[in-house]
Amino acid sequence: MPQSLVKILVHIVFSTKDRENLIAPEIEALLFGYISGVITNKNARLIIASGTADHIHLLVSIGRIDIGKLIGDIKRSSSGWMKLQDPKYAKFYWQRGYGAFSIGQSQVATVTQYIQNQKEHHSKQTFKEEFRELCIKYGVEIDERYCWG
Repeated sequence: MPQSLVKILVHIVFSTKDRENLIAPEIEALLFGYISGVITNKNARLIIASGTADHIHLLVSIGRIDIGKLIGDIKRSSSGWMKLQDPKYAKFYWQRGYGAFSIGQSQVATVTQYIQNQKEHHSKQTFKEEFRELCIKYGVEIDERYCWG
């Protein structure tokens, strides 16, 4: 085969530092638009983004790129962008870690709906509870001593 074709679907989750409620409703769509641009510039594609005031979920289709580098670029760039939007975001930071879970093409509709329903979902469940459940669902072991700092 003369070309290499890659499509990897990744459900990415990360929170604001100390899970502070810093993502205001009026900035959310602009933030996700900015993140979409960062992802596109890295030769990947944002399928959907949503979240709450303290964390976000992204469903991203990536090719031959390093997922850790992509997430680092998203977090670094969007954190700087947020700080420029308004003085009230001067102390905006993302948490150090993240969750990145691979999904199959057949799961796109289900994961998309899950991400779309984040605000409703979190009226009943905290971010910590949700993240624990995601790790169990995707078979990822976590050490909670290092997960929430």
